[in-house]
Amino acid sequence: MPDDARDAAEEESAFSHPPVDPDTTTAYGDHPDQVVDFYAPRGGEERAPLVVVLHGGAWRAPYDRRHITPFADFLARRGFAVANVEYRRGATIPAQGGEGPVAGRWPDTFDDVAAALDAMPGLVREALPQADPRRMVVTGHSAGGQLALWAAARHLLPADAPWRTDRPAPLRGVVALAPIADFTVAEKLDVCSGASRQLLGGEAKFGERQPYADPALLLPTGIATTLVQGRTDVVVPQAVAEAYADAAAKAGEVVGLTLLEDVGHFPLIDPAADACAVVAEEIAQLAW
Repeated sequence: MPDDARDAAEEESAFSHPPVDPDTTTAYGDHPDQVVDFYAPRGGEERAPLVVVLHGGAWRAPYDRRHITPFADFLARRGFAVANVEYRRGATIPAQGGEGPVAGRWPDTFDDVAAALDAMPGLVREALPQADPRRMVVTGHSAGGQLALWAAARHLLPADAPWRTDRPAPLRGVVALAPIADFTVAEKLDVCSGASRQLLGGEAKFGERQPYADPALLLPTGIATTLVQGRTDVVVPQAVAEAYADAAAKAGEVVGLTLLEDVGHFPLIDPAADACAVVAEEIAQLAW
């Protein structure tokens, strides 16, 4: 099957599952998108590891957290407590070539991810007491993979970054799924039609803001990190993950890179796909 046809079939499968309602939803801010959906662990464990999920969709408004709720439920059925984070994304505004959804909202997208992670221990105590925030793993798909890697690297941000922390985040690890993890390579490959460039505010701002947002420039994190990548991914090609892993190695950090044969972009979050079980195992290796 040609790669484009395979990708279309995989996307159709991933999006064929009905959304799964959470056990509870809690706000971490005043904006309607500043909410977290919580899924209780189905295994009955009193204190389960907490998996924070950051959805993908090229940081664009049409793609919200609902499309990844079957994946969140899949993890909950594997015994994890799950927090599915929503965040502000790009609005539909006039863009080159006509109207279209623009990727991200600077600085709001980053404001929200930072705020949600900072608030997470308190939110969990109130909304999901079965979760153990001391065993927290952040996972994210595609654009959400970038946000997951960024969330683990806030202590490496430039000194004037509003999101910078004094110490590494208290995470067991990060599992980034087909992440947009190296903006330079992503732009060369025109990943998601220049989404990373749009995220940073366009060509004029790209170089200035890249040190504040590009995971490949924020290394070494000192936090256990695994990338899971399909070899036949035509949305975020394998070269992007490999570039991040290479940058990590040059910075003296070993990053796991799990490459899956005959797997594209969407099976990683598709509960019907074998690749999704691989993702759950990678998370378990860091969390338990």
